[in-house]
Amino acid sequence: MSTDTRAPAPEQGRRARPGTSRRGPEADRSTPRGTSLAGRLRKVPVVVWLFLAIPLAVELAWVFWPAANSFSLAFTSWNGIGAAEPVGFANFADLAADPIFQTALKNNVIWVVLFGGLSVLGGLSLAVALNKPGRGVGIYRSAIYLPMVVSMAVTGLFWRVMYQPGGPISAGLDVLGLSSLERQWLADPDLALYAVLVAGIWRQVGYIMVLYLAGLKGADASLEEAASVDGASRWQTFWHVVMPQLRGVNMVVFAVTVIDSLRTFDLVWAMTRGGPFNSTQLLSTYMFEQAFTAGNLGYASAIAVVIFLLAIGFIITYLARQAREED
Repeated sequence: MSTDTRAPAPEQGRRARPGTSRRGPEADRSTPRGTSLAGRLRKVPVVVWLFLAIPLAVELAWVFWPAANSFSLAFTSWNGIGAAEPVGFANFADLAADPIFQTALKNNVIWVVLFGGLSVLGGLSLAVALNKPGRGVGIYRSAIYLPMVVSMAVTGLFWRVMYQPGGPISAGLDVLGLSSLERQWLADPDLALYAVLVAGIWRQVGYIMVLYLAGLKGADASLEEAASVDGASRWQTFWHVVMPQLRGVNMVVFAVTVIDSLRTFDLVWAMTRGGPFNSTQLLSTYMFEQAFTAGNLGYASAIAVVIFLLAIGFIITYLARQAREED
């Protein structure tokens, strides 16, 4: 009598347990379990939405809505009390024939060019000079940036005292034997704008320095070392190796400088209020006078639209030029 010693054949019809795959646990782990965007948003706590919604509502109510409303007011005649009267493009036609507006526009162009150019040049030079380890470097950086902490109005009052007859600037010229160079800095129509510009540049240069310092910290030092090994001078290394790496910083600096130039108000108002004889009048100060002194809010809104278009025009022109250089 023989005995069959073969192992029993596996059961072909055995069912897999519910929730498992016949391919093994590895296949189960490879199955994507991502949720949709809507599902993830529903899981965000309500308090997070409140933290986002409240600042957004304030921004819409106090910034974007008044800015958008100024565009519609630019085509009206309104004193801020009665009903606004539509006047079409009359405000813009009046601007074209307004000599004070033309002076303010010319001064703003001068301000953008000199304030922007000298601030960037000074800030970049200081950033390069202070972008190195050493004792006291941090103190110099802090001292140069310190004026940026002070408000524009306080800066204007400080420099107004500096420019006073018998003030620190006049006293310094006397000590140096240069008393013949003393002037009525803020009372001379030919000098007042440039005297105010000095105060603005003094405050702005520290901010530009910090922006460029951040960019220089991110520059690739190995490229500079390779350029010096190849025999490049320090100027060639900076211009052809470092500056291309600062392209992103340059765009930020340009946008910030143009916007700050066109919205400058506190400094001029604290020092000269647009005088003497409108020689320091800027678009922002003239807009303020028309809105809150003359009560012509429609005309002031037209000036605001011009400021906006100038800022957009400067920035788009710069970005287009940068795009052409990259191509």
